[in-house]
Amino acid sequence: MLCAFASLDEIFRTEFGAVMQCSNKNCYWLEFAGDCTPFKVADFLNFRKQVEAIDIDQILYDPQPGADYTIIMPFRSQRCFVLSVTDVLNLKELLYGAKFMMELPGIIKDCLNVSPISSSTI
Repeated sequence: MLCAFASLDEIFRTEFGAVMQCSNKNCYWLEFAGDCTPFKVADFLNFRKQVEAIDIDQILYDPQPGADYTIIMPFRSQRCFVLSVTDVLNLKELLYGAKFMMELPGIIKDCLNVSPISSSTI
């Protein structure tokens, strides 16, 4: 459930979820698997690192029972993520897309700050 006074800007969306930014409370909202989870900025970045660190090969090739699921409990969150291999892939796609969209303004700014080649050096 989203906060009542939230002003959410969608950062990135896939068919499996979305990442939104709340400018009023300076937090991120993750919509995934039918539920929305709020994160403070540092907690969201930490959660993203946890998801990026999941080794898909290990999950796929581990023969132990129950090894095909991963459990992530984000810091300061009441939600627990029990993820299958497809859930991990879908969540990684969502978070990679959100990461790219968050870094895009900085990349554009860096490109615009590059000084053009002066005609006197040619």
